[in-house]
Amino acid sequence: MKDIVAGVDIGGTNTKIGFVDAQGEILVEGGLPTAEYELAEHFVTALDAAIRKMLAGHDDLRLTGIGIGAPNANFNKGTIELAPNLNWKGIVPLVAMVERQTGVKARVTNDANAAALGEMIFGAAKGVKDFIILTLGTGLGSGIVIDGEVVYGHTGFAGELGHMTMVQGGRECGCGRRGCLETYASATGLVRTVMELLGDSREESVLRDMKSSEITSRMVAEAAAAGDGIAAEALDRTAHMIALGIANAVIFSSPEKIFLFGGLAQAGDAIFVPVRKYIVELTQPVFRGTFTVEPSGLSEARAAVLGASALIWKEAQ
Repeated sequence: MKDIVAGVDIGGTNTKIGFVDAQGEILVEGGLPTAEYELAEHFVTALDAAIRKMLAGHDDLRLTGIGIGAPNANFNKGTIELAPNLNWKGIVPLVAMVERQTGVKARVTNDANAAALGEMIFGAAKGVKDFIILTLGTGLGSGIVIDGEVVYGHTGFAGELGHMTMVQGGRECGCGRRGCLETYASATGLVRTVMELLGDSREESVLRDMKSSEITSRMVAEAAAAGDGIAAEALDRTAHMIALGIANAVIFSSPEKIFLFGGLAQAGDAIFVPVRKYIVELTQPVFRGTFTVEPSGLSEARAAVLGASALIWKEAQ
């Protein structure tokens, strides 16, 4: 009999489920459409049914827990709170509901903290007790690990580096404030920078006749590599902001490693080389050279499910 954990990644449209063993192998995969369920109670019932269906015919597997990554999740309370991209409004006591429905232990945290746990248990942070992971997607998520523990803080929502104010009165952010790091240092922030540069210049660019919704991080990186000045400048400015955010975070956590994950990190050397260059300039001297900036050790396709399962596997260590 092999022990497995159900890793559950709740997105606004779909939910992914994977049975993960102690070595980080995803043995069975499934899912369900999140958006179809107006009530959290109905979603939990459907989740239970989906897990049972995945277990059918696998008498050699024993479900020991359910780890869940979800937007606006509070690990301390086991809740999802005021998630704007989910149908369920208010504060949802998800862990209590899942445990009552399934009869097994459940835990929940946000996707960036799940990514940190996945990196720690199954990825490039094995054996690393102090690190930060930045998830550079549509927004900028972050998971902070100090002395081997994820930082949740008093409220359960600590570690949102994407909402540090970097430019007073700067770009409008979805959180309602202005100048947040994620409005500059994310895939969306990169595209905003491209559009601003195109508006301020008549320089030729392969990106000029494209809509902002059509531009991707990879596209900008490829254009920069081909000598496109607008693309190169946009990447450089974005890298500077990422490095500045890291330099600020290093002061309070003194990590051994910083991991970059997500769509923007897929730009490879086009983003890592300038980030590392600016890190040298921007980091306080006492911390200079004490940490490295590296790509995540988890593939983007597997990271969410592995990270969610790591909530349970970490407690089993």
